Amino acid sequence: MELWDAYDRNLNKIDNLILIRGEKIPDGVFHLVCDIIVRHKDGEYLLMQRDERKHFGGMWEATAGGSALKGETPLECAKRELFEETGICSEKLKEVGRVISDEHKSYYVEFLCETDCDKNSVVLQEGETSAFKWVGKDELLNMKKSQLVTERMQNFVDELKNG
Repeated sequence: MELWDAYDRNLNKIDNLILIRGEKIPDGVFHLVCDIIVRHKDGEYLLMQRDERKHFGGMWEATAGGSALKGETPLECAKRELFEETGICSEKLKEVGRVISDEHKSYYVEFLCETDCDKNSVVLQEGETSAFKWVGKDELLNMKKSQLVTERMQNFVDELKNG
Protein backbone atom coordinates (compact mmCIF):
# COMPACT_ATOMS: atom_id res chain seq x y z
CA MET A 1 0.00 0.00 0.00
CA GLU A 2 1.42 3.35 -1.10
CA LEU A 3 0.62 6.29 1.20
CA TRP A 4 0.62 9.93 0.10
CA ASP A 5 0.34 13.24 1.91
CA ALA A 6 -2.72 15.34 1.08
CA TYR A 7 -2.34 18.94 -0.09
CA ASP A 8 -4.56 21.92 -0.81
CA ARG A 9 -4.26 23.79 -4.10
CA ASN A 10 -1.47 25.98 -2.66
CA LEU A 11 0.66 22.93 -1.83
CA ASN A 12 -0.01 23.26 1.89
CA LYS A 13 -0.07 19.88 3.58
CA ILE A 14 -3.45 18.96 5.04
CA ASP A 15 -2.89 17.58 8.52
CA ASN A 16 -4.70 14.40 9.60
CA LEU A 17 -5.47 13.29 6.04
CA ILE A 18 -3.55 10.46 4.40
CA LEU A 19 -4.21 9.41 0.82
CA ILE A 20 -3.89 5.82 -0.38
CA ARG A 21 -2.86 5.13 -3.98
CA GLY A 22 -5.81 3.81 -5.93
CA GLU A 23 -8.45 5.23 -3.61
CA LYS A 24 -10.64 8.21 -4.47
CA ILE A 25 -9.11 11.58 -3.61
CA PRO A 26 -11.64 14.00 -2.08
CA ASP A 27 -12.60 17.13 -4.00
CA GLY A 28 -10.32 20.07 -3.29
CA VAL A 29 -7.48 17.74 -2.25
CA PHE A 30 -4.36 16.96 -4.28
CA HIS A 31 -1.42 14.59 -4.16
CA LEU A 32 2.12 15.62 -5.04
CA VAL A 33 3.77 14.41 -8.24
CA CYS A 34 7.30 15.31 -9.29
CA ASP A 35 8.61 15.29 -12.86
CA ILE A 36 12.27 15.60 -13.75
CA ILE A 37 13.50 16.76 -17.14
CA VAL A 38 17.06 15.51 -17.69
CA ARG A 39 19.42 17.60 -19.79
CA HIS A 40 22.97 16.46 -20.41
CA LYS A 41 25.77 19.02 -20.22
CA ASP A 42 26.07 18.66 -24.02
CA GLY A 43 22.51 20.01 -24.41
CA GLU A 44 20.71 16.76 -25.24
CA TYR A 45 17.57 15.68 -23.40
CA LEU A 46 16.81 12.20 -22.08
CA LEU A 47 13.62 10.59 -23.37
CA MET A 48 12.22 7.41 -21.83
CA GLN A 49 9.84 5.09 -23.67
CA ARG A 50 6.94 3.81 -21.57
CA ASP A 51 6.56 0.06 -21.19
CA GLU A 52 3.90 -1.29 -23.58
CA ARG A 53 1.86 -2.65 -20.63
CA LYS A 54 1.40 0.82 -19.12
CA HIS A 55 -1.12 3.51 -19.96
CA PHE A 56 0.29 5.36 -22.99
CA GLY A 57 2.57 2.36 -23.60
CA GLY A 58 5.19 2.84 -26.29
CA MET A 59 5.03 6.64 -26.15
CA TRP A 60 8.00 8.76 -25.18
CA GLU A 61 8.18 11.02 -22.18
CA ALA A 62 10.65 13.79 -21.53
CA THR A 63 10.61 13.25 -17.78
CA ALA A 64 11.22 10.73 -15.09
CA GLY A 65 8.88 11.08 -12.16
CA GLY A 66 6.02 9.92 -10.04
CA SER A 67 4.04 10.42 -6.87
CA ALA A 68 5.65 11.59 -3.66
CA LEU A 69 5.47 9.13 -0.80
CA LYS A 70 4.12 10.20 2.58
CA GLY A 71 6.63 12.51 4.26
CA GLU A 72 8.66 13.28 1.14
CA THR A 73 9.41 16.83 0.07
CA PRO A 74 9.21 17.63 -3.63
CA LEU A 75 13.02 17.56 -3.91
CA GLU A 76 13.31 14.22 -2.07
CA CYS A 77 10.63 12.75 -4.34
CA ALA A 78 12.38 14.06 -7.45
CA LYS A 79 15.75 12.59 -6.45
CA ARG A 80 14.19 9.20 -5.64
CA GLU A 81 12.13 9.01 -8.83
CA LEU A 82 15.06 10.12 -10.98
CA PHE A 83 17.25 7.36 -9.57
CA GLU A 84 14.53 4.67 -9.71
CA GLU A 85 13.62 5.40 -13.33
CA THR A 86 17.00 6.25 -14.84
CA GLY A 87 19.76 5.20 -12.45
CA ILE A 88 20.95 8.83 -12.41
CA CYS A 89 21.91 10.16 -8.98
CA SER A 90 22.18 13.92 -8.98
CA GLU A 91 22.21 16.81 -6.57
CA LYS A 92 21.79 19.27 -9.45
CA LEU A 93 18.02 19.57 -9.56
CA LYS A 94 16.37 22.94 -10.00
CA GLU A 95 12.64 23.56 -9.68
CA VAL A 96 11.37 25.01 -12.96
CA GLY A 97 7.60 25.04 -12.58
CA ARG A 98 4.41 23.96 -10.92
CA VAL A 99 1.19 22.79 -12.53
CA ILE A 100 -2.05 21.84 -10.82
CA SER A 101 -4.45 19.37 -12.40
CA ASP A 102 -7.99 19.39 -11.06
CA GLU A 103 -8.83 16.46 -13.34
CA HIS A 104 -6.08 14.23 -11.91
CA LYS A 105 -6.18 15.80 -8.43
CA SER A 106 -2.44 16.20 -8.73
CA TYR A 107 -0.02 18.99 -7.93
CA TYR A 108 2.98 18.65 -10.27
CA VAL A 109 6.34 20.10 -9.31
CA GLU A 110 8.69 20.16 -12.30
CA PHE A 111 12.48 19.92 -11.96
CA LEU A 112 15.38 20.23 -14.38
CA CYS A 113 18.35 17.95 -13.80
CA GLU A 114 21.60 19.00 -15.42
CA THR A 115 23.94 16.02 -15.64
CA ASP A 116 27.29 14.95 -17.02
CA CYS A 117 26.58 11.23 -16.54
CA ASP A 118 27.76 8.59 -18.98
CA LYS A 119 24.92 8.64 -21.51
CA ASN A 120 25.05 4.86 -21.87
CA SER A 121 24.65 4.27 -18.13
CA VAL A 122 20.89 4.97 -18.03
CA VAL A 123 19.07 2.12 -16.27
CA LEU A 124 15.56 1.11 -17.37
CA GLN A 125 13.00 0.40 -14.64
CA GLU A 126 11.29 -2.97 -15.15
CA GLY A 127 7.61 -2.52 -15.91
CA GLU A 128 7.97 1.24 -16.31
CA THR A 129 10.29 1.89 -19.26
CA SER A 130 11.42 -0.13 -22.26
CA ALA A 131 13.97 2.14 -23.98
CA PHE A 132 15.72 5.48 -23.73
CA LYS A 133 17.37 7.89 -26.10
CA TRP A 134 19.13 11.22 -25.94
CA VAL A 135 17.86 13.86 -28.36
CA GLY A 136 18.86 17.38 -29.23
CA LYS A 137 16.60 20.34 -28.67
CA ASP A 138 15.61 20.46 -32.36
CA GLU A 139 14.54 16.81 -32.42
CA LEU A 140 12.55 17.28 -29.23
CA LEU A 141 10.89 20.39 -30.65
CA ASN A 142 9.91 18.50 -33.80
CA MET A 143 8.36 15.49 -32.06
CA LYS A 144 4.71 15.03 -32.91
CA LYS A 145 2.15 15.42 -30.16
CA SER A 146 1.15 11.80 -30.80
CA GLN A 147 4.66 10.74 -29.70
CA LEU A 148 4.84 12.58 -26.39
CA VAL A 149 2.87 11.23 -23.46
CA THR A 150 1.26 14.15 -21.73
CA GLU A 151 0.00 17.63 -22.29
CA ARG A 152 2.53 18.79 -19.68
CA MET A 153 5.34 17.45 -21.90
CA GLN A 154 3.83 19.14 -24.92
CA ASN A 155 3.66 22.40 -22.95
CA PHE A 156 7.31 21.98 -21.96
CA VAL A 157 8.28 21.56 -25.62
CA ASP A 158 6.21 24.63 -26.51
CA GLU A 159 8.05 26.60 -23.81
CA LEU A 160 11.39 25.52 -25.32
CA LYS A 161 10.23 26.76 -28.73
CA ASN A 162 9.39 30.15 -27.25
CA GLY A 163 12.50 30.60 -25.17
